[in-house]
Formats: sequence, structure tokens, C-alpha cells
Amino acid sequence: MFTAQQLVGWIEGYYWPFLRLSAMLLASPVFSASSFPVRGRILLAVLVTALVAPSLPAFPDIDPFGPEGILISGQQIVIGLAMGFVVQMIFGAVVIAGQSLAMTMGLGFAMSVDPQNGVQVPVLSQFYVILATLIFLALDAHLILIELLVQSFTLLPVGFAGWDNGFAWNVVIWGSQMFMNALLLAIPALTAVLLINVAFGVITRAAPQLNIFAVGFPVTIMAGFLFILLSLPTTLDLLTEMFDAGLLQALDMFR
Repeated sequence: MFTAQQLVGWIEGYYWPFLRLSAMLLASPVFSASSFPVRGRILLAVLVTALVAPSLPAFPDIDPFGPEGILISGQQIVIGLAMGFVVQMIFGAVVIAGQSLAMTMGLGFAMSVDPQNGVQVPVLSQFYVILATLIFLALDAHLILIELLVQSFTLLPVGFAGWDNGFAWNVVIWGSQMFMNALLLAIPALTAVLLINVAFGVITRAAPQLNIFAVGFPVTIMAGFLFILLSLPTTLDLLTEMFDAGLLQALDMFR
């Protein structure tokens, strides 16, 4: 027959990993998509927790329902959210790159629903989001992210005194790199479309009677799609490097 102390000890072995894992799934790409049902997310967190909990280091004897346990519960949630947030920033860069290209090409009016965030985004952003999702799954990045979360219990064990200022600073730095990554993704086609707009500006200056809007609008769109197609191999390589760097950053911010 179980005693109350034994029951609490058994709950602790699964409670702490479940908090950290469910928080990571809440913030990480693919798992946090609006098309992924909440019940499925909870079930996945329970199943993965049951699989990884026996391999984790022993947890301190802390009452999860006491004041200290509530504080440590908050720590686990913050750690999980930070890990998911770092990788989610890559998808943020992808959306920004698509929005920049769409506005430059004159496709800002063409909108569709982003399944990652459930909001309206340009169709080019949707294209890049789908591309990034396929690469994310092809690289097994979702499995690597779970593996990194298991390693985080060794680097940041349950009940640690606290993290230094470098923890939050690393998260902020990676968030700022989102804009640099967006620029790297969009700059080939963005530069080409900009040069075409400059050329049409010169033509308009030389021949004011020319209806530049009737000619320039379709040419800009076609040229933008052409350069997106030509830069696609480089885009795939860049997205792969971004996911590799993001996963390393998710682990390094705990060291």
C-alpha cells in the first residue's frame, strides 16, 4: 500500500519533466501550430515524459505543492518556453522575409492564414513557412529539440539556485538575430526587385508618357518569383544552417 510520501515522490519523477516539456511544446515550432490540437499536445507531452523520465537524474525531495515547489515549477516553465522560443525565432525570420518580399513585389494584398500563428500573412510568407516546416521535420529537429531538453536537466537540474544574467541575454541576442536572418533570406530577390524598380524609375523619367504601372507591376512580380526560384537552393542551405545554429543556441544558453 502506498503512503502519501511515496505518492508525492512518484509524482515528482514525472511532474517536473512534464512542466518543462509541455512549456517547450507550447512555444516551439510545429507543435505550437494552431492546427495542432491542444489535446494532442498534452497527450504528446505525457507520452514523451513517460519515456524520458526514467533516464533523468534524480530530483530533489521538494513538495511540488509547497511555496518552494511553486517557484521551481515556474522555473521549469521558463526554461521550456526559452528553448521553444529560440527555435521559434527562425520561423519569425521566415515570416518577416516573406512579408518584405511581398511588399516589394506588390503582393502585400495577397494574404492567407499562417498555420503556425493563426494570423493573416502574405502568401510568400506562407510559402517560406511551409518550406521551413518541411526542413525542420526533415532534419529531425523536433527530435533533437526533445533530446536537448533531456540534456537540460543535467545542465540546469531541478531546484538549481538560479541562472546568471547570461541566460536572459542569450535569449535576447538570438531574438535580435531574427531580423538578420530575415534579411539574409530575402536579400537576393529583394536586391533584384529593387534594381528593377530603379530601372523603371529611370525609364519613367526618360519617357513620361509611358504607362509604367501597366508594365512595371507584372514585370516586378514575375522577376520577383524568378529570383526566388533561382535563389531556392541557397535558401534551403541557409534555413538548414539557421536550424543548426538555433538548436546549438538552445543548448548553449544553459551552459
